[in-house]
Amino acid sequence: MGVRKRERAEQIKEAKKTQYFAKLNNCPTSPRKMRLVADLVRGEKVDKALNILRFSKKEASNRLEKLLLSAIANWQAKNEDASIEDADLFVKEIRVDGGTMLKRLRPAPQGRAHRIRKRSNHVTLVLGANDNTQS
Repeated sequence: MGVRKRERAEQIKEAKKTQYFAKLNNCPTSPRKMRLVADLVRGEKVDKALNILRFSKKEASNRLEKLLLSAIANWQAKNEDASIEDADLFVKEIRVDGGTMLKRLRPAPQGRAHRIRKRSNHVTLVLGANDNTQS
């Protein structure tokens, strides 16, 4: 490995130390339905986002709540000495991308068939921290 490549890899590694995220791949919900719930928590503080997801009636909210808890656990793994209340965590970014599609056939009249597309999605949740270290 060359010097520049090694230095770039170390820069990326350092940047990832300050980034806290969780990913959910191939979730069997259509991206459109998942985006409705994701839009509710984008930019919210972590405790408020957890309350929104916990009391939402949508099925996608259960999966997003679990993903948010995973992102919080990832933050705690990188910051063992800090507390969540002092860190002032918020949902910095949440992306819902389309995943693989299962294609099925449904019988239709007169010997025809209609294609059923069972959609899935990928969700990426990034947490941000407002460090109030100004004295």
